[in-house]
Amino acid sequence: MALLAPGGCARFSMPRPTNVRNRATVFATLSPPRGPEVNWVEATSSFFEQDTRPIMLFDGVCNLCNGGVRFVRENDRNRGIRFEPLQSEAGKKLLRRSGRAPDDISSVVLVEKDRSYIKSEAVLKIMEYIDLPFPQLASFLQFVPLFIRDLAYDNVANNRYTIFARTESCNNDNNGNYLVGKDLFNITPVKKLIDMSYLPSNKDISC
Repeated sequence: MALLAPGGCARFSMPRPTNVRNRATVFATLSPPRGPEVNWVEATSSFFEQDTRPIMLFDGVCNLCNGGVRFVRENDRNRGIRFEPLQSEAGKKLLRRSGRAPDDISSVVLVEKDRSYIKSEAVLKIMEYIDLPFPQLASFLQFVPLFIRDLAYDNVANNRYTIFARTESCNNDNNGNYLVGKDLFNITPVKKLIDMSYLPSNKDISC
């Protein structure tokens, strides 16, 4: 349709088709492909194939934690517990198995074949494995509410470096042996799984 504009110029106005509507442009954001999720229970099952003893994960640079390992060893005549630093590759895998971040060194963790324990629950469970009278003491402490036990645990754990200091690195020698004070704990060799050995692969020990 032509309309006469001021000044004598003709201006044409085309009618808008009724079947044309405003359309919004939609952009699809594609997420990067996700790799297959790891089943960490299956991935770490080899740690319990030849040896079903629980594994105590501890902070390898913490003087208090190293003292705790010595104490457990000295009161564990049956050698019912194995040990592994949280900072080692095996420790990180076992943390994932326990549902924790691989860099979380805030708590001792006791990893059994079927479940894991942290904080005060881990401490009490460890006490159940060692010599008398500690299992009886653990049974008594179970009556203390969990939140109170964990509060006390967190207060000590959060200040462990300030009070007890720390070492610069885990005490590993060149053969993959873990040193705690004057004690020598061989964590890895399969040939020693019966007594002093702890986890099956030397390549997993790097703290």
